[in-house]
Amino acid sequence: MSACIQCGRQLNYNEIGAHKKFINRGSREFLCIDCLAKKLDVTVDDINRKIEEFKLQGCTLFV
Repeated sequence: MSACIQCGRQLNYNEIGAHKKFINRGSREFLCIDCLAKKLDVTVDDINRKIEEFKLQGCTLFV
């Protein structure tokens, strides 16, 4: 499993998917949801809401 390139925390599938969706689909290094939220200047809840929306739309980056 991958680790966050900023804080080193182990990442789950949805965190990797969120990084790919919001930053770059071809990324090989990823940010955890907390670091991603800081980078994008949004809340973790905002990202989680978008993840749920993308899941409902059938996006395969999320489980």
